[in-house]
Amino acid sequence: MSRLKKFLVTTLIGGFVVLLPLAIFVLLIKLIINLVAGLLAPISNLLKNEIDLQVPDAVISIIAFTIVILLCFAIGLFVRTRFGQNSLHYFERTYLLRLPLYGVIKETVQQFTGAKKMPFTDVVLVDVFSNGTRMTGFITDEHPSGNFTVFVPTGPNPTNGFIFHVTKEQVFRLDSDIRTDDAMRTIIGVGVGSSSVMDF
Repeated sequence: MSRLKKFLVTTLIGGFVVLLPLAIFVLLIKLIINLVAGLLAPISNLLKNEIDLQVPDAVISIIAFTIVILLCFAIGLFVRTRFGQNSLHYFERTYLLRLPLYGVIKETVQQFTGAKKMPFTDVVLVDVFSNGTRMTGFITDEHPSGNFTVFVPTGPNPTNGFIFHVTKEQVFRLDSDIRTDDAMRTIIGVGVGSSSVMDF
């Protein structure tokens, strides 16, 4: 009975973890489209009142979606230029990075989508306290003595973590095929998917 209960709970949590990022993405897109549609409402009301032209809500939604796509493309095109990059960095430093959680959200999205390369490449398991408990870590420096400096991120926010200076005996290297991005996803997912990425 306990095995069935464990199976049901872990399966339910697994499905929830898969659906949650998708739900957040859909909600954000819907929020942006509704915002643009709200901005278009005065124009729709003007057409309705002045020339008695009924504009269906579906048409407004399609127009709003098109505007969002064109806006994303225009911003992407703008930040590809040197002037655009400098302007974005200035705007971020001056305003956006002062907003609560903006920096965390930006780092997480960039790492999760692969838009930002990680400053370290070797994924390892590290026994920090030499008690058999292994943590997911990334080698950030290798010393002439053969010892290592390892960064151990915290989940679900991998931009925070701990820096440990450990001996080579405390570090367990994983398969070289394991990518940093895959390991980061298990940290963001608070361990979900670790068995397929870190088979040890």
